[in-house]
Amino acid sequence: MMAVNASTLNPEQTLMFQEAASAHEVVARQFSANAERVTEAVKQIRAFDPAAVVTMARGSSDHAATYAKYLIETRTGTLTSSASPSVSSVYGAAQRLKGVLYIAISQSGKSPDLLAGVEKAKAAGALTLAFVNVEDSPLATLADLVIPLHAGPEKSVAATKSYIATLSAVLHLVSEWSGDELLGAALKQLPASLKQAWQCDWSKAVDALKSANNLFVIGRGMGFGIAQEAALKFKETCGLHAEAFSSAEVKHGPMAIVKSGFPVLMLSQQDETYSGFSDLIKEFQARDAQVLVASEKSYGNANLPVVHGAHPAIAPLLAVQSFYRMANALSVARGYNPDEPPHLRKVTETL
Repeated sequence: MMAVNASTLNPEQTLMFQEAASAHEVVARQFSANAERVTEAVKQIRAFDPAAVVTMARGSSDHAATYAKYLIETRTGTLTSSASPSVSSVYGAAQRLKGVLYIAISQSGKSPDLLAGVEKAKAAGALTLAFVNVEDSPLATLADLVIPLHAGPEKSVAATKSYIATLSAVLHLVSEWSGDELLGAALKQLPASLKQAWQCDWSKAVDALKSANNLFVIGRGMGFGIAQEAALKFKETCGLHAEAFSSAEVKHGPMAIVKSGFPVLMLSQQDETYSGFSDLIKEFQARDAQVLVASEKSYGNANLPVVHGAHPAIAPLLAVQSFYRMANALSVARGYNPDEPPHLRKVTETL
């Protein structure tokens, strides 16, 4: 695969398109390759019996950590919190992490801040686990437990298949850890469902957002990390300022700037969050906002198609897969090359 010149760009020629389109193959390969490793990791986690979970990540990986928080807390009842990398890497502060499962998420596995966090966590008595794409990376060597992503090389600066691979690896681990049979059964259908989600036509959103300057991306619960990821991709690949909000938090101030024509992308799943989410959609519509809703429920012309009948924990992965295809097309429509965002590079190493 080779990047193409932005002036002759066809959306289906981009690396972002090709890599995102392969997500279903990545996930199928990952499930097969990780079966024994996940079983062994769960055995050690159960024996360790963590009192809490701490995640450490940046960028898209941190958005995957948001998803992990909701999944772990709702399926295992274990308090899960995001660590600030600078506490370990810049401030050098010692933390009380005995009895904590410390999860680091990274594609490259070599950012100094993540390595510092894991090293200090181990010294403080934590059990450390890494979700990482590069299996021979420093992070994979350092962590007690390693769950490889098996996403393969990702050449586009914008992470797509590696993000979905992180979510699927988290799902695999938590479904076994929790013993949730319904989730485990749904997991087996994920590769086929991702392939179906890639075919969902969100071109309506391309038309609506081609000339936009700002927008909100709204999610809640297990869908919030996907809203965060979508907002990042809008900025990264489309030069479009987007902010992600929980459907509960957006009413605490941000709602004041929503006026007629203001774009809002809403990503929902059919779970306990849906009732309040539905009320918010109607409130945005009452303000004459330009609302786009990825939902199984019908909201007339506002709807973006989704895969129906998906398990609520699976639905966010399917939504982000459909979103990636749209974001790639929107990037090109706005005159950008999604593979070469200005001022960015693939691997960012921070301290």
